[in-house]
Amino acid sequence: MSESTMSAAGEAPGLAAVSHTAAAEMHAQDSESESEESEMAEAPARDSAAEIPVTSNGEVSDSQEERFQWDVKHMMTGGPTLKETRIVSSNYGNPSEGIIEAEPYRGGLKSMQSGPVVISDEISKNIALEKLEQVKKWSISTYKCTRQVLSERLGRGSKTVDLELESQIEVLRETKKRYENVLRLARQMATQFYQVVQTQRQLGDAFGELSVKSLELHEEFGYNAETQKLLCKNGETLLGAINFFISSVNTLVNKTIEDTLVAVKHYENARIEYDAYRTDLEELNLGPRDAVTIPKIEQSQLQFQIHKEKFDKLRGSVSVKLKFLDENKIKVMHNQLLLFHNAVSAYFAGNQHQLEQVLKQFHIKLKAPGSDGPSWLEEQ
Repeated sequence: MSESTMSAAGEAPGLAAVSHTAAAEMHAQDSESESEESEMAEAPARDSAAEIPVTSNGEVSDSQEERFQWDVKHMMTGGPTLKETRIVSSNYGNPSEGIIEAEPYRGGLKSMQSGPVVISDEISKNIALEKLEQVKKWSISTYKCTRQVLSERLGRGSKTVDLELESQIEVLRETKKRYENVLRLARQMATQFYQVVQTQRQLGDAFGELSVKSLELHEEFGYNAETQKLLCKNGETLLGAINFFISSVNTLVNKTIEDTLVAVKHYENARIEYDAYRTDLEELNLGPRDAVTIPKIEQSQLQFQIHKEKFDKLRGSVSVKLKFLDENKIKVMHNQLLLFHNAVSAYFAGNQHQLEQVLKQFHIKLKAPGSDGPSWLEEQ
């Protein structure tokens, strides 16, 4: 082989490498020139899309409007949508701060799960155990109280008695019964007297009609008509006083006294519970003391102390309420009995002025006939 051939063969790889590099550079230049040409080609399109010519009337021409709509639609469909992008903040403090990048959003919005809430077995067991414990305590307390009541009625069990308080409660119950009887009779009197007043009004109208039609008895019928009308007016005044008396006594009996008796009922229930747990503690103290009975005695002592405090608190509350009730009862009944006496006396004495003064004294206002619906007496 000749030297020229060998030198050509040795230089061939280098030439090949040079040729390949040159080809790559030429290809890159060609691609750059093609990209520049494409950008130059797209520039007029963007300019034309940005500049929308208008007609002389100020309206967009049809061809340009269609092209503008097509460009907007292309940008809306071809560009990234809100569902596909998200804003990514750069690291705080670096030079790229304030740059907002658009990246594909890979995670969709998590839909909130709805449906029935399932309680775990442990929570349901705790609720069931709590209710079972409440039922157990209620059953034990009911059993002890029932046993205490039966033993008291049979004369076998002991009973805590406050003699002074018990006597006051008994007097209050008797007073309520007597006041209820007075209230019943006052209502009956008002109902019957209302019928009398209505009869007097009708009788006065009949006398007045006859005084006009019977000329020979004109004066006599006229006198009687005037008398019946006056009695009817005074009767309505007396009915107003009686109704006020009934309303006040009814409030005293069915609200004030009844509220105090409700407190007395709570006190008596607390007394039964106190005696029931006291008896239970006494029975345990009489028995043997060992590892089994000592915890029971301590628990019974605790329950006894709780019910004792409750019993003492309610006893003091009932004693105070009875005292205030007695003062209020005396004050109310003093005024109402004075009203009733003066009104009835003035009516049957025919003293109309005194009857009106009684109503003014107690600030009683009478309803004008027909100004309102039927009165309480009419509904009875």
